Amino acid sequence: MWCFLAALLALQLYFVRELLAALFLFALGFGALAGLALFLFLIERAGQFSMAWAGSHTRRGLGLLGEISKKPFRGPGSEPAQ
Repeated sequence: MWCFLAALLALQLYFVRELLAALFLFALGFGALAGLALFLFLIERAGQFSMAWAGSHTRRGLGLLGEISKKPFRGPGSEPAQ
């Protein structure tokens, strides 16, 4: 009980309230920076995934276009891209 009363008295002090306010503001700032870093990380990962997906579908699409068109995209004797 004495500890609770001491803590209650300490919270009433201006200095302690200022420190708690500063801690809260710094926590908000660091949380915002962490959120921004997470957002940029997720955007970068989505870009990697979409580039890999587009690359695999582009190769397949060019092969289909070569089969459909009258003039092939690859020269005679050339190997397909892997």
